[in-house]
Amino acid sequence: MNILQLIGRKQELFTDDISKHEKELNQLVSRSTFLVLGGAGSIGQAVTKEIFKRDPRKLHVVDISENNLVELVRDIRSSFGYIEGEFKTYTLDIGSIGYNALIQQNGDYDFVLNLSALKHVRSEKDPFTLMRMIDVNIFNTDKTIEQAISKGTKKYFCVSTDKAANPVNMMGASKRIMEMYLMRRSRDISISTARFANVAFSDGSLLHSFNQRIQKKQPIVAPTDVKRYFVTPKESGELCLMSCLLGGNRDIFFPKLSEELHLISFSDIAERYLKQIGFEPHICHSEDEARELVKFLPDEKKWPCYFTKSDTTGEKDFEEFFTQKETLDLDRFHNLGVIKNELNVEDEKIDHFTSTIEQMKSAGAWKKEDIVELFFEMIPNFGHKETGKYLDSKM
Repeated sequence: MNILQLIGRKQELFTDDISKHEKELNQLVSRSTFLVLGGAGSIGQAVTKEIFKRDPRKLHVVDISENNLVELVRDIRSSFGYIEGEFKTYTLDIGSIGYNALIQQNGDYDFVLNLSALKHVRSEKDPFTLMRMIDVNIFNTDKTIEQAISKGTKKYFCVSTDKAANPVNMMGASKRIMEMYLMRRSRDISISTARFANVAFSDGSLLHSFNQRIQKKQPIVAPTDVKRYFVTPKESGELCLMSCLLGGNRDIFFPKLSEELHLISFSDIAERYLKQIGFEPHICHSEDEARELVKFLPDEKKWPCYFTKSDTTGEKDFEEFFTQKETLDLDRFHNLGVIKNELNVEDEKIDHFTSTIEQMKSAGAWKKEDIVELFFEMIPNFGHKETGKYLDSKM
């Protein structure tokens, strides 16, 4: 499968920047030790590979998915083989006692990269999953930074999202609040981050689901009016590595918009995807029609597709990597921009958020409306709109 072709591109984004800084990147990695959190997800695997192939002294990977960690090891052994340094994986929840013990006994890392996140907009559909998103995206991040500080880590990297710029959904807002916590910790440790576009065919994404639908002989569905920027998994790994190793304190890296990086709709990618694997898209007018036609149309090298307009909570009309209030450096890299942040800590807001969430947890019950209200208090002009419709209610 040619991912670049599917997302409307002819070449990779960061080839020039990687080539220009390759010697520096190789030297930094080869003399350093690394901990990658959430390293078995799509971005985490890409980052782990970028580090591994540059021969680190130590590379430890933590993730809650046992199966994905196994596949990561198989993938690395099959592609890159072995390194002289130590390479280990740990199936651990970052919030667990087991993880705390690992850091206490073996937590001396030069660089900690946190790729763990609840990334789906649909995670805001109920108050319970929403609270876990807050724990994973905000409080686990803050905890791991505190641990890195206590262990003398040189640099902490945490992935953010383009959806943190003028957020309209709770996932993007949680990452924006996370950035506020990062800002506070940046007084005690160097921290950089990255905002970037959707990672094409990453686990759990709509594009990844195309593969699942074909394997299970089910219709392809996609919105016609939602356009997004896409990077490849390899590009996501390169971007995170460059931000971690080359970024200054409080820097946020992002891909520059160019002819290569442009908006494309999910339905357009779906049609390209089907043609690439040898099927002609057949547009249906309902879910029922699509489910019925998939029983025999594939035998005719046609695949039923149901394309509709989006009407679910949390979908942003357009994507952006920075706001008008942020200061940019667009000269240092060819295809990378950098948001330069001065130290600006909102201690009262952060303390209020922490104490309010703790009160909700102590009470043992909370409502989504209360969490949404708290997010509005944290983020001026938060653009969240509740439609009452969620992706789980659609095919």
